[in-house]
Amino acid sequence: MKNKIEWAILKYDQLRLYIATTEKGLCYVGSPGQSFGEFAKILYKRFPYAELVENEEALKPYLEELREYLEGKRQILSKPVDVKGTPFQEAIWGALREIPYGETFSYSDIAKKIDRPAAVRAVGTAIGANPVLITVPCHRVIGKNGAITGYRGGTEMKQYLLDLEREHRGNPSE
Repeated sequence: MKNKIEWAILKYDQLRLYIATTEKGLCYVGSPGQSFGEFAKILYKRFPYAELVENEEALKPYLEELREYLEGKRQILSKPVDVKGTPFQEAIWGALREIPYGETFSYSDIAKKIDRPAAVRAVGTAIGANPVLITVPCHRVIGKNGAITGYRGGTEMKQYLLDLEREHRGNPSE
């Protein structure tokens, strides 16, 4: 039996991101400039027997929540996610979701948070494998010296998201 993965394109300003959901929740948020072929390849790797179905209507709640975030109107993303990884990756992704809006942590901060202080490089690798950009906020992790480090969405997008959160940090939102 095939898993159905529904997808749509999040359009905001100049940004175009593929997003996808399973019946359990958001399973993927893509990178700027990603082709449909790249998007499909990543999903088929994670869900080998999936059927990809474009369905903007079904993804409307996810699209609206992400759009509100990008507009600075929402600080908490509450829609369910369906991310699968190793227990270590899942611990990292859980720790990322605990980083408050508008704040940043270093890779070593995340390693300490999961009680693995020596695993800084492994933390970086797990963060790089995060399939759900923005919702699992890996953009909030920077170098110990404050440097904007690698990001699947590109460092320009990472800086944009950090600036957005800094600008709207004091605003009450959902």
